[in-house]
Amino acid sequence: MDDPGSEIEYEIPAVVRVQKSGRVVRLNGTDTVPPSPCGDPANGVSSKDVVLDPAANISARLYLPAAVAAKPGKKLPVVVFFHGGAFMIHTTASPLYHKNAASLAAAAPAVVVSVDYRLAPEHPVPAAYEDAFAALKAVVSSCRPGGAEPWLAAHGDASRVVIAGDSAGAKMAHRTAVRLRKERIEGYGDKVSGIALLHTYFWGKEPVGGEPTDAALRGGIDQVWHVACGGKLGLDHPYINPAASPEDLSQLGCVRVLVATAEHCWFVERSRAYAAGVKSGWGGELEFYETKGEGHVYFLLKPDCENAAKELAVVADFVRRC
Repeated sequence: MDDPGSEIEYEIPAVVRVQKSGRVVRLNGTDTVPPSPCGDPANGVSSKDVVLDPAANISARLYLPAAVAAKPGKKLPVVVFFHGGAFMIHTTASPLYHKNAASLAAAAPAVVVSVDYRLAPEHPVPAAYEDAFAALKAVVSSCRPGGAEPWLAAHGDASRVVIAGDSAGAKMAHRTAVRLRKERIEGYGDKVSGIALLHTYFWGKEPVGGEPTDAALRGGIDQVWHVACGGKLGLDHPYINPAASPEDLSQLGCVRVLVATAEHCWFVERSRAYAAGVKSGWGGELEFYETKGEGHVYFLLKPDCENAAKELAVVADFVRRC
């Protein structure tokens, strides 16, 4: 006899399937690759998995250019990176994100801290946002002599921290910068050097600009957020729609902002509107970059294409200037 608990409660294609028993089956983002503690011959970057905050159970994969590791005291900018995946799939060990983080570490060069965070639907938003802020606090605390994480203590420059992410992770980067300005970190302050938002998963109830109006398409994206937040936060909550809290755009906890998107990204209109809102109400340095002819996070799916190389160069240059 079939187990009634194995029946499907709901499914988001290519993301998750949830059974009536509560069991979550991830349909994507489950492949993993190990770190390269002795350095990856392909890019000269060493990587390792660490626990950033044992009390909060925050772990991460760190990336350090091997050439820098051999130079005691050599300081680099630090990129705190949050991966995408609709808040529900992927980890720092996912092949897509491992390659992306290592490539950025080599190109900048920088110490990249790719953060694992609690995933929905088991841990609905705002769990991911809580983990993001805890990770930032742990990173800046380690970027000092005697810091808990040796690579960050030796090579991380706390005065040059960039919070970055793609898709859902870019939304986490934005919210972390907003929270930093409001709460500040004791002994550090209320600003990082920059935030880099790549193909950000912003959304809202009503279409913006030339956004699609097709009910089925919008309904599918709406459902992703409904599941990610456990049905407790609406489509116009600031956690998904920054336009719902425009005052936050004028009080970002950073000096510079990079907004990168693509012409055919599902959320391109939101990125354009976000950049316009930041430009009109914020006094820092804004850079906007849009890749023509490409779709959402194409640089993860086609990392070796010419456009991906150009976008990586833009992000790396932004990090160097922070």
